[in-house]
Parts: sequence; structure tokens; C-alpha cells
Amino acid sequence: MTASCSMFSQILKLIPRTDFQRIVQQTGAEYRSNGLSSWSQFVAMLFCQLGRAHSLREIEGGLKSCEGKLVHLGIAAPARSSLSYANAHRPWELFEPVFYGLYERVAAQVAGKRKFRFKNKLVSLDSTVIDLCLSLYDWAKFRRTKGAVKLPLVLDHDGYLPCFGVITDGKV
Repeated sequence: MTASCSMFSQILKLIPRTDFQRIVQQTGAEYRSNGLSSWSQFVAMLFCQLGRAHSLREIEGGLKSCEGKLVHLGIAAPARSSLSYANAHRPWELFEPVFYGLYERVAAQVAGKRKFRFKNKLVSLDSTVIDLCLSLYDWAKFRRTKGAVKLPLVLDHDGYLPCFGVITDGKV
């Protein structure tokens, strides 16, 4: 019988658990934490991004619907309240080295697979507006009753990965 992994599991294999745990130790992300692990939060938020979930309720429901398949990932479906607390109190500095480590790994794999090359490096600039609730994020002024941030990204066409980004107010 042939074994197969889900696409989600294959994506998570790009981030070795040992490297993730080392970063957790370095950043102290789980200091005095006895609830949701950093790995569980990371898996839930990655599920949110890939599944285009818009709320914690959607994340919780989506993960609970495939709870039997989460065993091989080493997590259980988190509750909304646990995920909300972890998102509010866990330091964001944990995920920065995870992103850069993944970026370096994927960029190195893609670098040798060029079919067509320009003489000069090709990059694109894209700017996306992300809507926010003005009552929660009063610093993100966009309109009178609406908040937003703008996320300009520079896309490197060698690996089709973002190589630079800045978060600004929605009006910028």
C-alpha cells in the first residue's frame, strides 16, 4: 500500500520542527505558557491563510472537521479563545525567523530552475489594502469610519517570492 501525505502536511514539512522549536526557545515565545503551543498556533494560522478563513470561528471549525488528520501534525484543533489569546500575547518575533528561513530554503530550490532570463533582475511592486476595524486599530486611519493598512510588496521574479514589504497606514 502506498502512503501519501496531504498537501498541507507537505507544506509543513518545509519548516522542520526542530528548527521551529529552536526559534521558540530563542525568542522565549512559550515562556510561562501552559495552553496552546507555538506549533499549534502556527499550524492554525497557516491553515487560516491557505484556507482563506476570515474568522477564528472558521479556523476552529475547519480544523475540527479534519481533526483525525491533525494527529500526524502533532496538534489538536485549538479552541477560539485559546487561539485568540495566543495571537494577542505571543510575540510576533517568533514568526520572523521562520519566514526568513523558509524564504532562504525555497529561494535556493527555485534558483536553479530558470527557463527564461532577463538581462537585468526583474521585480514587481504590488500594493494591497487590508481592511481593519477602526475601533480596534485606531492608528490605522483610512476613512472616517473604516481602518486599513497598506502592504506594498516587492516580488522577486527569480523565485516568485516577496523579498521586501512595508506596512503603512491605509491613506499612504
